[in-house]
Amino acid sequence: MTAHIPYGYRIEDGKAVVDEVQAEQVRTFFKEYISGKALKVAAETVGLKLFHGSAGRMLRNTHYLGDDYYPAIIDQEMFDKAEEERQSRANHFGRVRELKVKETPATPLHFTMRKQKKVFYDPFEQAEYAYSLIESEVEMNAAD
Repeated sequence: MTAHIPYGYRIEDGKAVVDEVQAEQVRTFFKEYISGKALKVAAETVGLKLFHGSAGRMLRNTHYLGDDYYPAIIDQEMFDKAEEERQSRANHFGRVRELKVKETPATPLHFTMRKQKKVFYDPFEQAEYAYSLIESEVEMNAAD
C-alpha cells in the first residue's frame, strides 16, 4: 500500500505527513533539475535511484504543492519553474507531439416529436418512451 504514497511523505495515524529527510531530497531534486541537470542526473545527485520516466513524473506530481490530503513540500513557483524547464527541453529536443484533434460529427440537436402523454416512475422507462416519440430529425441549415 505504501507504493502509492508519493516520495517525501509517510502515513501517521491515517494522515499524510512530510518526511523531512525525503522532502529535502525532493526540493533539492527540483532545484537541481531547474539548474540544468538532466532528470536522472538530478535524481542521482540527491541520492534517488530513479529511471527517467519516474523522475519526470515526480516533477509533475501536484501533490507536492499540497492538497486536501498531502501537505505542501514545494511552492507553486518552484513547480512552475520545473514545468517550464521540462517543456523547454522537450521543445528543444523535438519531444513535443501535437495531438491530432479528431473532428466529431455535428450532433443533430433538433427533432420533431409527438407530445408526451405518459409518465413513468422508472427514469429508464420514461427515457425509452420519450425516445419512441421522436418522429424525425430536423435538417439544420448552415446559418444556425
